[in-house]
Amino acid sequence: MDPFSEDAPVYVISVAAELSGLHPQTLRTYDRMGLVSPGRTAGRSRRYSLRDITMLREIHRLTQQEGVNLAGIKQIFYLQRESESLRAEVARLRSMIDQLRNELESTRAVAARLARLRGAPEPAGGQDLVPVRHTDMVLLRPPAIE
Repeated sequence: MDPFSEDAPVYVISVAAELSGLHPQTLRTYDRMGLVSPGRTAGRSRRYSLRDITMLREIHRLTQQEGVNLAGIKQIFYLQRESESLRAEVARLRSMIDQLRNELESTRAVAARLARLRGAPEPAGGQDLVPVRHTDMVLLRPPAIE
């Protein structure tokens, strides 16, 4: 791991406490509650990352300024992670839909060219192959998530 990354666990508890404006015992409590998960050394000492310190500051702000209790903060953090995960999944699915639309449009174009080459009559009643971009595509069954 890059020692200069936001996620690098480099700060001992006393430094993390000072940077976050909290008491070391408060940091231990938050760790036990699962609000932050600092890294551990081989000797089991806590090492906090810059991201952990940012979270500690946010916990402090929520408790002191917003009056949110620790159980509420735990729920807020869970919902934020869930929201980020769902946004990533939506982006992945949109990309997959775009790819499938392009593949379908390409397949339809090839099918139309083949039909013309074979001399197939034009479909009656305006039932030509319609490019996907002109339809409302509805996903009836989502793909399996791996």
